[in-house]
Amino acid sequence: MLKLDSHLSGRHFLHVPGPSQIPARILRAISFPAIDHRGPEFGQLGLKVLSGIKQIFKTTQPVIIYSASGTGAWEGALVNTLSPGDLVLMYETGQFSNLWKKLAERLGFKTEYLGQSGIKDWRCGVDAAKIEARLKSDTGHQIKAVCVVHNETSTGVISDMAAVRKAINAAKHPALLIVDSVSGLASAEYRHDEWGVDVSICGSQKGMMLPPGLGFNAISAKAIEISKTAKSPKAFLAWDDILEANKTGYWPTTPSVNLLYGLHESIEMLMAEGLDNVFSRHQRLASACRAAVSAWGLETQCMDSAAHSPVVTAVVTPEGVDADALRKLIHERYNLSLGTGLGKIKGRVFRIAHMGDCNALSLLAAISGCEMGMKAFGIKLKGSGVLAAQELLQ
Repeated sequence: MLKLDSHLSGRHFLHVPGPSQIPARILRAISFPAIDHRGPEFGQLGLKVLSGIKQIFKTTQPVIIYSASGTGAWEGALVNTLSPGDLVLMYETGQFSNLWKKLAERLGFKTEYLGQSGIKDWRCGVDAAKIEARLKSDTGHQIKAVCVVHNETSTGVISDMAAVRKAINAAKHPALLIVDSVSGLASAEYRHDEWGVDVSICGSQKGMMLPPGLGFNAISAKAIEISKTAKSPKAFLAWDDILEANKTGYWPTTPSVNLLYGLHESIEMLMAEGLDNVFSRHQRLASACRAAVSAWGLETQCMDSAAHSPVVTAVVTPEGVDADALRKLIHERYNLSLGTGLGKIKGRVFRIAHMGDCNALSLLAAISGCEMGMKAFGIKLKGSGVLAAQELLQ
């Protein structure tokens, strides 16, 4: 029989950028007995979560809830709004923009990638001016959608989605704005309607504090209208059948009943704290984490002070230090899980997540584990990150 960390006492400190820590209240809700997903009780639950999730996206428009991961929600956003061979403009911000691009190409769409280069490689957010310039040059409107990542967890960089919408409007271009906020929603400020986003994508395992298994598409009226003529093959992911069934709180296929119990609790918890308070808490924790990194004498992967993610901080290890070997030592000694470096920066960074069900003391525990681990690994630190974080938090 497989035993996971059976030799380690105490709680496991989960500070990877998803899945995030699941609150006990949500775990209890998920453990409720299953009910008939065609019965009246489920219809009431369905209507509650479909209404409540709109508040999290800050939209009055429908939100599709898939029994799928964020990757499934990526695919749902594309196949419902595009036809085979359509051109989409994407922007390189890190590993997840790369993966989304590959997915789009496998689905039969053409992609154009606005990339970063040189010292800014994977260290800055979206440059809306580049998007505006490219759209202005597309006089024949061949580009059907602009796809951007709101919060890039591989790098700890967040991008300004309101600026991207302004760029599309300034170019007077009809392209859809499709945004991946898989790791941003419910941790970083997000305004689907106000920012003019056509499709917002999220997953359940980050700021929503749930296990993986639910994917979301918040959709504008424009996106719904375009979906009626989009010719990409789709069945399970098709919006039309889901929207029709959702009118009475149901789904056309078997939904993830117990995860929807959890989603109901997640929405209740977020709204009870108040979204503005949730966002403020994440910003405060992120500032404390960066203060610790600075005190250590290390750099963050994000080099733009205006683009630091409130969700995760990517720490660049000193030259010659294998970040993954460091992570392994920290996990084995202190029962602390940190995010690995991905893609171009694999082995060069470790990532400290401060998302979802996270507070000052849980973050300080993670910072302490990192500090002890780096010292044990032989890394000479400039000062105490724990003390620096404490000063900011108290």
